[in-house]
Amino acid sequence: MIIAKNEQQKKDAYAVRRAVFIEEQKVPENLEMDEHENQSIHFVGYVGGKPAAAGRLRFLDGYGKLERICVLKNLRGQHYGKDIIRAMEETIRSRGFHKAKLNAQTHAIGFYQSLGYEVISDEFMDAGIPHVTMVKEL
Repeated sequence: MIIAKNEQQKKDAYAVRRAVFIEEQKVPENLEMDEHENQSIHFVGYVGGKPAAAGRLRFLDGYGKLERICVLKNLRGQHYGKDIIRAMEETIRSRGFHKAKLNAQTHAIGFYQSLGYEVISDEFMDAGIPHVTMVKEL
């Protein structure tokens, strides 16, 4: 997992997000690609030289906010999600922050709990998908 440092790497991250969120989960493009893209740190993971995982990180109010975490459907369950989260958490720590926060789709709560995240909110809808807010001290 790497931080996207050039336009091609950002396009690769966007391609994974498009496949997962827009095509698979039917999230409207205007909600998936938003006004925070240019202020975010983008992560992309490659498998066999092809983009396979992506995530986006922003810093808000003393914490790192993990966003848009996804892995292509045919590659899920093979540690790529954990790898991208670990890379994002390391970036948060390297910037001097000690708290990570994310909004998880409810089907992924167990996955995030296995990585040390705790649910801190009631369920809410985002882009028509049920979510909860989760946090982790780093």
